[in-house]
Amino acid sequence: MKRIASLLLALTMMLALAACGNTTTNNGGSTNNGGAGNNTSSSGNEGGDTAGSDMQYVKDKGTLVVGITEFEPMDYQDADGNWIGFDADMAKAFAESLGVEAQFQVIDWDNKVMELDGKTIDVVWNGMTLTDEVLAAMECSNAYCNNAQVVVLPADVAADYPDAASMGDLSFAVESGSFGQDQADANGFTYTEVIDQATALMEVASGTADAAIIDSLMAGAMVGDGTSYADLTYTITLNPEEGEQYGVGFRKGSDLAAALNQFFIDSYADGTMTSLAETYGIQAALIPQE
Repeated sequence: MKRIASLLLALTMMLALAACGNTTTNNGGSTNNGGAGNNTSSSGNEGGDTAGSDMQYVKDKGTLVVGITEFEPMDYQDADGNWIGFDADMAKAFAESLGVEAQFQVIDWDNKVMELDGKTIDVVWNGMTLTDEVLAAMECSNAYCNNAQVVVLPADVAADYPDAASMGDLSFAVESGSFGQDQADANGFTYTEVIDQATALMEVASGTADAAIIDSLMAGAMVGDGTSYADLTYTITLNPEEGEQYGVGFRKGSDLAAALNQFFIDSYADGTMTSLAETYGIQAALIPQE
């Protein structure tokens, strides 16, 4: 009996050890084959980091999150707090064509690429100049608007500053990370960086800055008689020869850029794009889409 009991005990211990060994092997195999590696691959597909997946990502979640700043006439709020403007209205129409809803997210313009890649937003659509830096960091649409950088000054002193050379002693306000800041650097101006172009105008209106550098499209909508800044005026263009063009930016490799290009072509052909441009007074800057 003792011998049988000893054999049974030994057999029980061997079975227990075998079970533990199998459990360890299975878990190890699951780790190697399973969860983490597959999850990482799946996450990449969901995020739209590869061509062909970004549109599905947006459709699956049902929203197109649009990164913007306060920028009349492209993106600004009406009396009820709704986002309107040429870019805002086009973004809504594009989202509708995808079967999703446009949602607007105010961003720090200097961090637009980080916001895009971090999926806080799905697109940057805010009168964005197609610089080499932007083209390298984003999947961009075709250009849709011409623009330039202009100097804004109090109207009563504008005649004292007929050219860039005469503005060397002025203190400027410029949007951080903007093409206006690039022009300030190119001309050797002294400037303070602010969060957006609307704030740059406020700085001049309040007297905390002598001048601002902003987009000509914004200056046409917000400066001069009949505008919010009737005592200000815009004067010289700082980049008249090269000019600049607006485009829309998605995550690198996104298929949404091609979809938007086709949407632009269709909207221009049926008159929608031109009609919206006329609504916001930018029809002269609109680039034909074909």
